[in-house]
Amino acid sequence: MTFGPKTWVVGETVSAALLNQEIRDQFNSIFDAWTVYTPTWTASTDPVLGNGTLTGRYLKIGRTVQVSVLLTCGSTTTYGSGAWNFGLPFAAVSSSVAYLGSARMSAADTWHGQVSINNGASNFQVTFPQSATNTRSANASQGTPATLAATHAIRAAVTYQSAT
Repeated sequence: MTFGPKTWVVGETVSAALLNQEIRDQFNSIFDAWTVYTPTWTASTDPVLGNGTLTGRYLKIGRTVQVSVLLTCGSTTTYGSGAWNFGLPFAAVSSSVAYLGSARMSAADTWHGQVSINNGASNFQVTFPQSATNTRSANASQGTPATLAATHAIRAAVTYQSAT
């Protein structure tokens, strides 16, 4: 699919196939079902999903991508060390904009945070308050802001411009 309207040429023959491609198909892409993908989960020492689940889905219209990710921890999940990164379905465009979305961690308590994508990045970070007593933002990791265990979850959503 193209990302912009066709430049028409004088005398060009307009066919049903061409109209379908240039008008119908692009309009229909707005109503497409979301596509499932499997995000990566990395850190300085990578976590291991074990019997947990990590699912993602996205909707791409032109170069605008909406992404939703759900990490549900299992009893054999290990959390690695360092700040967590989650893979995007498409790399972000290199620009002067850092994209922000929302996140929620359901652990012993519920934490609300944000998703951030640096320009040109192929992954995103989730930040939450560091702890109940330190409300400065910190990248999510095991123990920040809470210690995750089986059935705990992180949900994240963001809209960004892809590089392709």
